[in-house]
Amino acid sequence: MDHGMVGSAQSGRLLVEVREEGASAVVTPAGELDHHTADLLREPLDDLLGKGFSRLVVDCSRLEFCDSTGLNVLLGARLKAEAAGGGVHLAGMRPVVARVFEITGAEAVFTVHDSVADALAGEGDGAD
Repeated sequence: MDHGMVGSAQSGRLLVEVREEGASAVVTPAGELDHHTADLLREPLDDLLGKGFSRLVVDCSRLEFCDSTGLNVLLGARLKAEAAGGGVHLAGMRPVVARVFEITGAEAVFTVHDSVADALAGEGDGAD
């Protein structure tokens, strides 16, 4: 698998790392995903979709907070990925972030995995 860094972006409250893993791209936001930092996640997701990655794994294990703006970024990426025949997989969600998805019902529209390894293990299984 290709473990090369595709890129990263950072503000004072959010760092986003991106890497390629075979046919998937793994995006790891670390910190707080909210109105002020949402574009730092939106831009790399859009870039990856534009490069032909339709299967995105978002590693949420380092995400400390997610508000409705952050949720909308992920929902938007999901729609674009599904239109391209893929999907957005969420992995390693902390309870505080998982709660946002539960309250809004968004958990029902994403494939959620315990870990990035689990999400990548499903690559090519038709789960997208």
